[in-house]
Amino acid sequence: MSVVETKPAPRLLVRDLRVPVPGTESLIVHGVDLEIAAGETLAVVGASGSGKSTTARAILRLMPARGHVRLDGHDLMDARGPRLRRLRRLAQMVWQDPAGSLDPRMPVGEQVAEPLLVHRIAGGRDARRRAEALLERCGLPAGSAGRRAAAFSGGQQQRIAIARALILEPALLVCDEPTSALDAHVRGAILDLLAELQSERGLSMLLITHDLELVRRMAARTAVMDAGRIVESGPTLDIIGRPSHPATRALVGAIPVRHPRDADARRLAAATPATPA
Repeated sequence: MSVVETKPAPRLLVRDLRVPVPGTESLIVHGVDLEIAAGETLAVVGASGSGKSTTARAILRLMPARGHVRLDGHDLMDARGPRLRRLRRLAQMVWQDPAGSLDPRMPVGEQVAEPLLVHRIAGGRDARRRAEALLERCGLPAGSAGRRAAAFSGGQQQRIAIARALILEPALLVCDEPTSALDAHVRGAILDLLAELQSERGLSMLLITHDLELVRRMAARTAVMDAGRIVESGPTLDIIGRPSHPATRALVGAIPVRHPRDADARRLAAATPATPA
């Protein structure tokens, strides 16, 4: 008797996601389908205004949307009230601007611990202990918890934001241009940290960016958005190496090169649409 292997259900399943222009029947995002497996990183890339950040916010129920979104088997689109509040623990976001996402008046330890209080998971000394331990794991020096955000560099502020996103031990981490405000050296350190934390915690990640160098380093699969639609998707190396859509070719053409002959080869590849194998 043969054994039929069943494919594990994706951690995140998005089907026919549509985001309307408020007060109209027009759409900002048109019928987006996405899947992310447990422990996997999916990159959603596109030029500014392509709809990628709007898609991420819609998935997290941060703006009105239609369609189907399931996270670890839970239907996010139908959830309301206390049930939605509980499900929000499963998915957290790291924003593009770390300084703008932190409260300048609160010590960073309190900001990292705050989600534990809001969701009534821990309080008092236990919440402070967990926050301090996670700040240290994210590379902040001991004693950082009592300082305010302005005392830290941009890279350190992003580490604080990552710690705050992880304090609830989410299944899915959504990163919206998480390194675009950082210089090259700090960017590499933040990416290393995210990769380590993903491996340790089995995180799934949705990476929103326009930077294909970042995508090549972080994501095994990539979906390309243009004008609110997914226009191309597949393994990242295939998307970058053999782009078939003009929007993808434009993104590939923007990747910095180290030698003029590489630029010539890229221009030729970008001008030649991929053909089916």
